[in-house]
Amino acid sequence: MLRIQARHIQVASSDLAQEIMHKWQDGANFEDLARTYSQCPTARQGGHLGEFGPGHMAQELEPVFLKGEIGSLYGPVATAHGFHLVEVLARKETDECVGDS
Repeated sequence: MLRIQARHIQVASSDLAQEIMHKWQDGANFEDLARTYSQCPTARQGGHLGEFGPGHMAQELEPVFLKGEIGSLYGPVATAHGFHLVEVLARKETDECVGDS
């Protein structure tokens, strides 16, 4: 089973998302940007979404989660919740039967 670790910043406008992306490209810390700008409750954790599998986040974000280059920032991606900047931190395959004999 595929497990994904990612973080994101969710804002109300594409323009603000672009502005934040430029700050990141200029060397700003992602977690600080998330805490300052993100409207998602994950802002308190620097935008970290935890570990999840395919199909557990907005479908518009799936292509980034599944194929985005690790460590690159993608977006803005529009969803019903706003505009997202997304960074995939890790992807790994796990054995669903761990512990079975």
